[in-house]
Amino acid sequence: MKILVTGGAGFIGSHVVDALVKEGHDVCVVDNLSTGREENLKESKDKISFHKVDITSPELDKVFEKENPEAVFHVAAQIDVRKSMNDPKWDANINILGTLNVLECMKKHGAKKIIYSSTGGAIYGETGNLPTPESQEPEAICAYGISKYCSEQYFHLYKLLSNIDYIILRYGNVYGPRQDPLGEAGVVSIFIGNILRGKDCKINGDGKQTRDYVYVGDVVKANLLALKANPKSRIFNIGTQKETDVNELYAAIAKQAKKITGKTASAFNAPAIPGEVCRSCLDIGLAKKEMGWAPTIGLAEGIMKTAEFFREIR
Repeated sequence: MKILVTGGAGFIGSHVVDALVKEGHDVCVVDNLSTGREENLKESKDKISFHKVDITSPELDKVFEKENPEAVFHVAAQIDVRKSMNDPKWDANINILGTLNVLECMKKHGAKKIIYSSTGGAIYGETGNLPTPESQEPEAICAYGISKYCSEQYFHLYKLLSNIDYIILRYGNVYGPRQDPLGEAGVVSIFIGNILRGKDCKINGDGKQTRDYVYVGDVVKANLLALKANPKSRIFNIGTQKETDVNELYAAIAKQAKKITGKTASAFNAPAIPGEVCRSCLDIGLAKKEMGWAPTIGLAEGIMKTAEFFREIR
């Protein structure tokens, strides 16, 4: 199948690209390289076509015209909660208008299915319903969560008006190899990166805020299943259904990092970040029931794999 992956040089997108290539698909990648890296595609670079194009650009139409994809994995996005709160218009331009540009190109050029990388924690907001099911009414408390939820609504519309099939995957906190250890999003890679560089680790707030940490390899498996599936539902949580607070996470990472590098680490507390929820944990029963998906990599194993990756590239 001819497949286009937006954000395909990024953390999650590049893993999706590699998996699609291994399954024998004809893959083209769109990425503006603002956060993605071409070296993330080194395993597949000779088997894909790459286009340095922004999803908000009119140039995207030319890519669709040339490549004529049958399906799209829409992974490209602005994912930083803090940046979204500082500049919600910028966030909306990428996450909402960029998504609309993708959908309009699909409509014009006949692509019939899209798998969308969305967010579980930021969309549901500060719900007391944990683990949170897909039926929970979204109450996002940050601009990023609102922009991702708004984009989700357009998929319903384009299904109704243009018969574009879709599956929305609402991720927990995805971590693993290739995640940016120098960015503002992705606490697992940031902690590991700091420890490897001999830096202290910053814990925002009291560290008791919880997240559902899911390994990128399991997320990729959910994406591949979504391509093949024709489930009754169209929105699925992708997580582990387990809560881990930041203090616990830091302790686990420090322990694994010491095993691998021999280095010890220390942490300090900083002010809490506006717009970040206190607790997040996703109910994954629907994905298990309708797509046969379940996570296979536990947190300790996932941290070890991630730490080994960053040690090797250093």
